[in-house]
Amino acid sequence: MLIGILGDTHNNLANVAKMIEIFERRRVERVVHTGDITQPKVLSALAALSMPVHAVYGNNDHGERSGLAQAAEEHGIALADGPLELQWADQRILVAHDPLDLEAHLAPHHTLGIHGHTHLYRHEWVGDTLVFNPGECAGMISGQNRVGVVDLTRLHCEIELF
Repeated sequence: MLIGILGDTHNNLANVAKMIEIFERRRVERVVHTGDITQPKVLSALAALSMPVHAVYGNNDHGERSGLAQAAEEHGIALADGPLELQWADQRILVAHDPLDLEAHLAPHHTLGIHGHTHLYRHEWVGDTLVFNPGECAGMISGQNRVGVVDLTRLHCEIELF
């Protein structure tokens, strides 16, 4: 099972459109947004995806919480406070926006931890848990735009630059 990872989109709709193209081309089965969506129109854009979207709120989402919640409900996007626990393809996954929040809640049964917030690439083992952040998605660091694709059957992470 392939899942797509993005985060910290910060309302950059041009980049969101590119991310959608990548996830459709790669035929991921689910998409995870690690927060800092920023405005409801990002969720409206993500609704064009042919696969389910799961997301957590980020620190820059607090001012638009009600609008984001309404857009998520309207478009069938699962939006929650983090950390969010998911179980797909026999993997226990923990999703949070802030890496400190993720690490505070990691437990031995988690095989994959996903976070955003830093805009920096991260791919490392913390104990028996693979921790992944694809890095820059919002266009704030020129030439570094990327999303992640995770193969849950092999627990293998990769990035796609755009």
